[in-house]
Amino acid sequence: MLAKLTSPRFLRAALPAASFTILLLAIFYVQPRAMSYFGMNLMLQYTVPIALATIAQMFIITVNDLDLSIGAFVGLTACIGATLLADTPVLGVLALAACVAAYAAMGALIHWRNLPSIVVTLGMSFVWLGIAVLVLPTPGGTAPGWVKSIMALKVPYVPFPIVAAVVIGCVVHVVLMRSSYGVVLRGAGGNPKAIGRAGWSLLKTKMVMFGAAGFFGVLSGLSLIGLTSAADAHIADRYTLYAIAGVILGGGEFVGGRVSPIGAVIGALTLALTGSFLTFLRISPDWQIGAQGGILILVLALRALINRREG
Repeated sequence: MLAKLTSPRFLRAALPAASFTILLLAIFYVQPRAMSYFGMNLMLQYTVPIALATIAQMFIITVNDLDLSIGAFVGLTACIGATLLADTPVLGVLALAACVAAYAAMGALIHWRNLPSIVVTLGMSFVWLGIAVLVLPTPGGTAPGWVKSIMALKVPYVPFPIVAAVVIGCVVHVVLMRSSYGVVLRGAGGNPKAIGRAGWSLLKTKMVMFGAAGFFGVLSGLSLIGLTSAADAHIADRYTLYAIAGVILGGGEFVGGRVSPIGAVIGALTLALTGSFLTFLRISPDWQIGAQGGILILVLALRALINRREG
């Protein structure tokens, strides 16, 4: 039993939860009043949109690509949600569906022309941002009432952001990690030649993964305006870095199709808590992104030590 608990595989799987727990205990030590329903809800209120954006990035990383446009895309969907979806729901739904289709088409282009995903998604980030500015030139708009109602749900005993994060992680875990088609999707990143020889279309697989990323990006944008009640083209600029960091903190790898939906959600929770922890330490917001990067480097260093032990 002890050998299993100290095995590199177990330690690597437990690292995301251990990082989250240590950070949570540090917050409770620095600010004991945070150890309450209200305190946890306040600290984790932005977990849901970050978790959804992280899952979106995870789908892209699963097929060995990287998305540098997810932050701008979330901003675009937030602007559409606060304008078209609020004023003319049918047109808003069609616009959001077109955004998801455009994301799937972006995956098809990357595969068909064998283009570097970093370059394509970086270019598309400016496209998403430009459209967002056209949709909503100045900060404003209003979130649909049903979106605000969902994000304002009160769950007994456990704050809604935690419940939502657990549901998101579990649902994606079942679909991606436990289903037969999920094996194919992950195999497209782990061993694409074998998937191709088995008769599966790598083009279709990549379109499915990019389309899923677009869908979760839409959910992220809508959940974000459900919290802010308004939108801005730059509302989610940092979400690109948050999403990448969340996947890596959760045990994901940039290559090989090695990802963990539950770990990615835990990574998003850790990032949300990090901001609160640094605020309690009275660290300037200008320095917080650097401090978050330092925490990410520390976790990666620990993972490297575990991997070295395994090797």
